[in-house]
Amino acid sequence: MKMKHILNYFSSVCFLVAFTLVQAQEKSTVKTNFETKTLEQTEDSIPVKKDRYGLRLGIDLFKFSRGFYDKNYKGIELTGDFRWNKKYFLAAELGNENKTTEDDRLTSTSKGSYLKVGFDYNLYENWLDMENIISIGLRYGFSTFSQELNGYKIYNPHPYWGELPLIPANQEFNGLSASWIEVVTGMKAKMFNNVFVGFSVQLKTLVTNKKPDGFDNLYIPGFNRTYNGNFGIGFNYTVSYFLPLYKKKVISK
Repeated sequence: MKMKHILNYFSSVCFLVAFTLVQAQEKSTVKTNFETKTLEQTEDSIPVKKDRYGLRLGIDLFKFSRGFYDKNYKGIELTGDFRWNKKYFLAAELGNENKTTEDDRLTSTSKGSYLKVGFDYNLYENWLDMENIISIGLRYGFSTFSQELNGYKIYNPHPYWGELPLIPANQEFNGLSASWIEVVTGMKAKMFNNVFVGFSVQLKTLVTNKKPDGFDNLYIPGFNRTYNGNFGIGFNYTVSYFLPLYKKKVISK
């Protein structure tokens, strides 16, 4: 009889232990599922941004349109940049100019091509899918060109009979070249899908300047006027198109 009570007690304990283990397993499963779902929701709630990387090609509208209202100028400049990483862009400009300079004492024509290469650093922190740029950069420019002295006036310290007429010269100097460094600051704003509009201002200083004998380079293609010694100023207004090549994920903190 006593043995029967012991068996009944042991059976009850085993049942209670088994029931407790089943309940604990169910709670653990529910907890694990809840934690997994919560983790997935947390990961899904983190905003994921994809930065686009590619090549942007454009044209300087300022130089292109100037030839329509300035009879002494013809020129074109093509621009391009490639996004190297989050902040840096490799950049270049390629152009050709034909500029006639009319001074008080002489007129001359400069014509040639130039190339500028360097980089831009984007100072602007974009939100989500914005791709605007406010940048500062550096360029090294090189130009090959020719100068033509069209005519000149002989200085007359006593113009009693008036100014002397312009004397035709028609003297051309070929094989000229110049190089310079320029600091560039500007911006580009995304107007439509992959279409950007922007402008930049350049401060330049000459590094080399091969001058013709008995004459000077009054205008250097790509550098502009040299009236202020070795320093120059430039400006462009561009419209460009972005060609996306690949994307990189950026998880916002």
